[in-house]
Amino acid sequence: MKTALVTGSSGFIGYFVAEALLMQGWRVIGIDSMSDYYDVSLKQARLNRLLAHEGFVNLRDEVQKQGVLLALFAEHKPEIVVHLAAQAGVRYSLENPQSYFQTNLGGTLQLLEAARAHPPKHILMASSSSAYGANTQMPYNENMQADHQMSLYAATKKSSENIAHSYAHLFALPITMFRFFTVYGPWGRPDMAPHKFTSRILERRPIDVYNYGDMRRDFTYVTDLVQAILLLIDAVPDHLTQQGQYDGDSLSPVAPYRVVNIGNSDTVPLLNFIKAIEDATGIVAEKNLMPMQPGDVPATWADASLLRALTGYVPRTDISDGVAQFVEWYRSYYKI
Repeated sequence: MKTALVTGSSGFIGYFVAEALLMQGWRVIGIDSMSDYYDVSLKQARLNRLLAHEGFVNLRDEVQKQGVLLALFAEHKPEIVVHLAAQAGVRYSLENPQSYFQTNLGGTLQLLEAARAHPPKHILMASSSSAYGANTQMPYNENMQADHQMSLYAATKKSSENIAHSYAHLFALPITMFRFFTVYGPWGRPDMAPHKFTSRILERRPIDVYNYGDMRRDFTYVTDLVQAILLLIDAVPDHLTQQGQYDGDSLSPVAPYRVVNIGNSDTVPLLNFIKAIEDATGIVAEKNLMPMQPGDVPATWADASLLRALTGYVPRTDISDGVAQFVEWYRSYYKI
């Protein structure tokens, strides 16, 4: 049985990736610290679903802790690694910057050191569309300069990309970084806008809408994202044989390393997304229009042509369908 390591396996995206790999017949080693950044009972509910699979092995620990991942790699020798463990959230990075350095940078370093000692066939690591920072030219493509991050969270993600590239170059580790674009769906994080909007709308409380509603996002449904990740497993970067193979490729000239956007290839006004929640709940939201928050950006939009070239796939779930499925899950999970 093939072995995969998924870090952050009890998190929103990590849970879906781990479950999808298990359904494909992989043995999955999951590691998660179960931090209390948000409701631990939600993480535990995800974990319980994974533990129902015979092929799942769970480890509760911190990826940034010295030696933890090295021992895990030595024991299980994963063929592929999907690194999703991170301290998430743009706004929380203003309150607790230390946790972002410890988890996002420290955890990345520990993972790469473990991979250096026990090289897998492919390492797939999560970055973020926030790495594009102050760029205003859209849609974002992977070859754009990305030097002006707007939050500490974004800066740690871009720094992780740079660290990963150096390890790919120095130790011939095949690494694919994927930049996510506003992922939403069932089992989503309570600190994210879809969850907060739905909660408050169902409770008939006002919702906070930043930049006075003048915001746009490339909303990407979680199972579309996971499908793209699974397909990228076999798209192993090789700078020696693949140079010039794909138009617009972000493949490094000196390392088996590339960056790939995973997004819906559309930019949707935030007010349209809220309208989809209103339609799904049958309740019109009372909107508290507010100025832009520090560290946020007014718009995101993915150019997913490289993803299509590598895998033949691009996420396509419409927000009306995706939001309806999220609201249905929310009502079921919280018994509303």
